[in-house]
Amino acid sequence: MKKETQKHSQRIDILFEDEYICVINKPAGILSVPSQSKDKSALTVLEEIMRRNGSYSAKHRPFAVHRLDRETSGVMMFALTENAQKKIMDSWHKMVSERLYRAVAENPKNPKKLLPLSGLIDDDLAFNARNIGFVPKKDGKTDEFGESKKELKTVPARTHFTTVLRGKTHTLFELSLDTGKKNQIRAHLASKGYPLAGDKNFRAKTDNFDRLCLHATTLEFTHPFTGQKMRFEVPEPKEWKLYVEKGDSSVISKDSPHSKSDKSFKKQESFTPARRRLSAKEKAHMDFITQGKLR
Repeated sequence: MKKETQKHSQRIDILFEDEYICVINKPAGILSVPSQSKDKSALTVLEEIMRRNGSYSAKHRPFAVHRLDRETSGVMMFALTENAQKKIMDSWHKMVSERLYRAVAENPKNPKKLLPLSGLIDDDLAFNARNIGFVPKKDGKTDEFGESKKELKTVPARTHFTTVLRGKTHTLFELSLDTGKKNQIRAHLASKGYPLAGDKNFRAKTDNFDRLCLHATTLEFTHPFTGQKMRFEVPEPKEWKLYVEKGDSSVISKDSPHSKSDKSFKKQESFTPARRRLSAKEKAHMDFITQGKLR
């Protein structure tokens, strides 16, 4: 069952609906739940759909149980009664067995800082005045955005990552979360030198798709009332893989080597930086042998 919003070009797909829950595919660019702005949200659009179908009432309507960032697309669940909302939120970590995301991130400038093919990022997160999550810098004097700060309050965050495809300029990751903090994936990967493509908050330099390249692909859970095991999957846009395979022409140097995808995940790929003119600041952090190799 597919419905279009009135003011958005993207489609909201209802993947499953019964008397207790509704699972949708949320498009990028729309809020999950209403905010102080007058922008529509996935919740209010779902309300409109239910009103048109005649299934909406004060006791049977969408209730939020989790959220996706405005810029993030993918599988999302709503409760349809207040009792269902409470039951789901009280047992969320027990009933949800898997949540997977796919993301396209820019590769670090320094090839020595490439992440391994899989691993865990468990840096704590803080939030700035704009409520953007970030990993605080170790110097303790500025936040991730260069703003001066007082002592920051942090929250624990754990992100598991697997490299699906590594290209010349970007990497396609699959990620799962032990904790569901705001901006968690974006902040964790950016802190390792991998800002997500299209992520202006973390100074990404590429935006080939005019959106943040983060998509919630999989949600697996036990139905809170029937006990049925349920799994919903919506693949990321197929263009993302092609983009990673080809590389972004705006940042590829003619002298850059061709990088192949590592489907076996058996060993770390090696990267050679493109030849370019070194800045004085960069030279100050290199020995003369390294400088010579980059000339």
